[in-house]
Amino acid sequence: MRSGETRLAIDWGAASTTAVLAWPDGSWQPLRFRAEPALSSAVFLSEDGRIVTGQPAWQAAVTRPERFIPAPRRSIEQQVPVAGGEVEELDLVAATLRQVAEHARNVAGGEVADVRLVVPAGWGPRRRTWFRHAAHRAGLPQPRLVEAPIAVATHLLATGVQLPVGSYVVVCDVGAGAEVSVLRRGPAGFEVLSTLADPIAGGSAVDDALTSALTGDVSGSVSDGSPWALLASVRAAKHALAEHPAVTVPLPDGPAVVVNGTLLEQATRPVAERIAHLTVEAIAAAELQPADVAPLYVVGGMAAMPAVEKALTEGVGVAPTVLTDPALAAARGAADAGSASAEGETETVESPVPPVRRAVAIAVPGFASLGLVTQFLLTPEWNGGFLHRWALLNWGELAMAAVFALVAALGAGTVIASALAAHTSGEPMSPGGQVGTGILASASLGVAVAGLYAVVGSVYIGQEVTPFLRWTLLPIAPVVVIAAVMAVVAARQWRTPHGGWSQLLAFPALSVVTAAVGMALIQYSLTAARWPEVVLWIDAAGRLGGLLLGIGVVTAVVSTPLLRLILAAPLAVITAAIVSRPASGILGVIYAAAVAMWWIRQVWTRILHPTRPPVRTP
Repeated sequence: MRSGETRLAIDWGAASTTAVLAWPDGSWQPLRFRAEPALSSAVFLSEDGRIVTGQPAWQAAVTRPERFIPAPRRSIEQQVPVAGGEVEELDLVAATLRQVAEHARNVAGGEVADVRLVVPAGWGPRRRTWFRHAAHRAGLPQPRLVEAPIAVATHLLATGVQLPVGSYVVVCDVGAGAEVSVLRRGPAGFEVLSTLADPIAGGSAVDDALTSALTGDVSGSVSDGSPWALLASVRAAKHALAEHPAVTVPLPDGPAVVVNGTLLEQATRPVAERIAHLTVEAIAAAELQPADVAPLYVVGGMAAMPAVEKALTEGVGVAPTVLTDPALAAARGAADAGSASAEGETETVESPVPPVRRAVAIAVPGFASLGLVTQFLLTPEWNGGFLHRWALLNWGELAMAAVFALVAALGAGTVIASALAAHTSGEPMSPGGQVGTGILASASLGVAVAGLYAVVGSVYIGQEVTPFLRWTLLPIAPVVVIAAVMAVVAARQWRTPHGGWSQLLAFPALSVVTAAVGMALIQYSLTAARWPEVVLWIDAAGRLGGLLLGIGVVTAVVSTPLLRLILAAPLAVITAAIVSRPASGILGVIYAAAVAMWWIRQVWTRILHPTRPPVRTP
């Protein structure tokens, strides 16, 4: 086989590591380590500084248990204390990845240039960057990171499972711990709507419970300093009970004991119930009901345990589907990600009509932009004589029209992404690449419309174009920079925001409506004929416009309803009080700054420090 076309996908888990080689013709092969389908993620630090991986690490742990690290993934600290010394955490992870890479080269017959690493959906930029560094230290080429639930969903598509655009999927990944994710299939790929993880709701907790039951010690410890030998025996017994009614487990402190299915079920039941509860929480965090997410897929080392299936059926109300080779599902999906087999449906999927909420996010700022720029062009205040006429213009209104044009374009970012994907020939882009391209294209569209406003205004009014460009492009510059950052995050797949990219890009329509109506009233009060009998009403309209504009600013900057009520009154009074011809530009800049602050908050709370339910750590 030609190694240059080979894809290597590695799923480095807390307890074990699986890997898959895949080729362009659709064939694939799991890597086997000492005839086993998985490589233990545990490592052993020998006295000479060598790092021993896999099964030999467990064997060495019997004699020197203090040098054994069973789960390097549990911490990403720079230094890890081992036997009175310290070792860099990256070296421990790199040792396992290096062994996988060397084995993959031997099987493929040469270097593998396309490497994909499976990462939990709850990992943020810090952990993902750390993992990239570990891969680099292991000698791997620049890897592509694929979120575990998206990898599983991609694997489902590659195996022929029908997941229509707009459908919701729950992926329950149960290995050493548990991670439950709710996904939505959009036109540009899968979006993670919510993720909940519990590292002690998985196989490790079952191992501890079985060990405690056998030794009579709640801590599962033994007196001769060889706890790892007992834990290895307990894990082997747990896997053997899938095929045998009972197995014998040797105890270091006494005679061997018999473990049967009943004892295993008792140890598994609390963990399985916690997994079911985690699934219910994840579905609720995505603002869905169990009936909305009928497909519930279970993967990972514990997926085939009857207690897990029973707890999910009873606790969630949805019968789960256990995939074939559940421990390999994420690795296989990561290997398929971006390949023709996984994306084969992309060419035939039509771009769906945007839902009402997304349509409102596009249409409201779009019409507001057109309305403001039209009023700006039709209501200048002309001064001077016949030979030299000049206009007093509401530059703030032009700035807000440009801002709303960009907001409308960004709201259509995922729609543009799906349209580009449907009309792109050649090798299909990844879902993240499609979204990133869509965001960049929408930002470019918004900038182009703003520039068009400036040119049309300059020609129509008959004045130099420079101030028009200044008032259309400078107010939107911060948002354009933020959009570029989001495009990079989407393309590199560092994080998918809670609720998906469509929800992140949807600017609040209430802010648009109040601010647009407010600025329109301000412009009316500045340009209307001030007849004595209506001058009071004209001034009142201007003050009302200032009030509405202040409310629009608060609505954009503040998301908490109570805080909005507290801040809206004083800010609205201030903006109403300063309504005047000289202050119209200031009001427009204030609103443009509020929009920029809204985008900054979106990036901060949904990407850099997401406010979705946090990943739980022990």
